[in-house]
Amino acid sequence: MKQELGTTPAPVARRRTVSTWGVPRVWVLAWRKMVTVEATKRVDQPVWTRTLVGWHVVFWVLLATTLAVSFTVDLSPVRRAFFVGAVVVLGAAYQFIGLPAIRSRRRLPSHVYRLIMIACLMVLVGLFPQSVFLMFIVSAQIWLLGDDVREGAAFSVLLVIGVGAAQLWSAGWGWDTFWEVLPWMLVSLVVSLLFGIWIERVITQSEQRAELIEQLESARDELAEAHHSAGVMAERERMAREIHDTLAQGMTSIVMLAQAAAVELQRGGTDGAAARLAAIEDTARENLAEARALVAAFTPVALSEATLTEVLRRLAERFAAETGVDVQVSLDLPDEEVAALPQAQQVVLLRAAQEALANVRKHARATQVLITLGLSDGRVWIEIRDDGSGFAPATVSGGFGLAAMRGRVEESGGSVQVESAPGRGTKVQVLMPVQEDA
Repeated sequence: MKQELGTTPAPVARRRTVSTWGVPRVWVLAWRKMVTVEATKRVDQPVWTRTLVGWHVVFWVLLATTLAVSFTVDLSPVRRAFFVGAVVVLGAAYQFIGLPAIRSRRRLPSHVYRLIMIACLMVLVGLFPQSVFLMFIVSAQIWLLGDDVREGAAFSVLLVIGVGAAQLWSAGWGWDTFWEVLPWMLVSLVVSLLFGIWIERVITQSEQRAELIEQLESARDELAEAHHSAGVMAERERMAREIHDTLAQGMTSIVMLAQAAAVELQRGGTDGAAARLAAIEDTARENLAEARALVAAFTPVALSEATLTEVLRRLAERFAAETGVDVQVSLDLPDEEVAALPQAQQVVLLRAAQEALANVRKHARATQVLITLGLSDGRVWIEIRDDGSGFAPATVSGGFGLAAMRGRVEESGGSVQVESAPGRGTKVQVLMPVQEDA
């Protein structure tokens, strides 16, 4: 038997039923339906409480019916007293021992109650043979309180032998009566045991399937949670890339422009400082617009107002104004083909150019930068080449910017190639398969 988990004790019904003494199968199936407790943790407590209460009513109705029918036959005062006493004892045992045993699943009370129940039924059948129809509720309760097939079979055998002996005593202990009762007892016992074992196997398979379903549902929930966590992490990473490629680079420009303006003011060059302050204001406004765009969507503000070609040229002009580096933009495809690229690809290409220029600003000490946008062999590509100090790619682990660029490009099915050497500048090339704009 499996006991339901919970903070409040609940009635737990054994999912075993056996048909005895010619009881119609529909009664047995009805009993099983009423007292079966599903072997999962998702049992609806009030429903099972109500069904058990219904079968408590069945028990008391059958017991009261037996007592009432017994008054229709002529019994001696002594026999009637014993009969009524057995009914009272059976009812009291059920109320004060049987019900607590059903709820607690304790072995000792369940054994005691079943022994009392069999003894009382023997008395009732011996005094009033028509009481045998109580076998329906009694045999079902035997399996209800059983822990396994062997225990249920043992009590079923004891019940059949006891009731058979009571019938023999009532009939006068004759051999003729014995041979008349014996086949009926054996057939009833065999059918009851076979039916009970079959039900047990069906229940075992049902429990295994229920456990499998529970495991599958648990795995589905875990998989959904994993997908959710992966989505959250991907969203965080995408936001980090967007912030790095827009706001962080804009803040870097503002810091450098502010430092340059401070130097100009120290030298007394008010015109140069004013130009730097104007550039700071423009950069701050663009950062503010980008921040608002990040809140609303991921499409850069610049691309929502102009083509990729125009945005790259503006980016080059601003970078040249801020750093003094000569930046050129070259197109190996017509403007209309650039404008026809899916916006998602345009965003990736723009972010790659921004990250490459940010690295030029921080590390390259370059004097010239060439940005080339082209289309060949079904792939669109952008190349950023500088004449700076360069580096050895094998000895550099790479910061967040290059890793973010690779992640963004690879999500779109593309690749990033970095070629560099000390003193020979750096070339960053992003290649992406051409996609049709949705």
